Amino acid sequence: MISKEKSVCESENYERIFNTHAETLRNFIYYKCGSEQQAEDIVQDAFIKLWKNCASIIYDKAKSYLFTVANNMFLNEVAHEKVKLKYKQQIAPKITNETPEFILRQKEFQEKLQKTIAKLPDGQREVFLLNRIDKKTYAEIAEIIGLSVKAVEKRMHKALITLRKEIGNI
Repeated sequence: MISKEKSVCESENYERIFNTHAETLRNFIYYKCGSEQQAEDIVQDAFIKLWKNCASIIYDKAKSYLFTVANNMFLNEVAHEKVKLKYKQQIAPKITNETPEFILRQKEFQEKLQKTIAKLPDGQREVFLLNRIDKKTYAEIAEIIGLSVKAVEKRMHKALITLRKEIGNI
């Protein structure tokens, strides 16, 4: 007796596959992307692809096919978003509302600030950078360096005086 394989192309078989796997597939994609709408779209596209390729898909392999297709669609969307983000990052810095004069002054200020920070005595520079760059409190800095909080405050005060004097009112 020759057994006839179930065909995915028969509407009742296709409908059975949809009713059996659509919700699980949607949840699978939803857990990956966190967006119900995106998950619904991917699942619908996966089932459309299953229907278009129904003649070449074995009925027993339809679930595996759907999950593979949906996962690949999700990964393609993620890759596409990464490309879009990278492109935006390349374009964004070129578009500014600042005048060339402002940009030049900003660059000059940064250079002057870097030079002034470099000229600070080691202790003052260390305290200043730990506080302003690493966002450490005076107590944390005192613990790191091994000084009292008052000594850290004094170094910071001297560093700020030097910076104000050197940089001025730019």
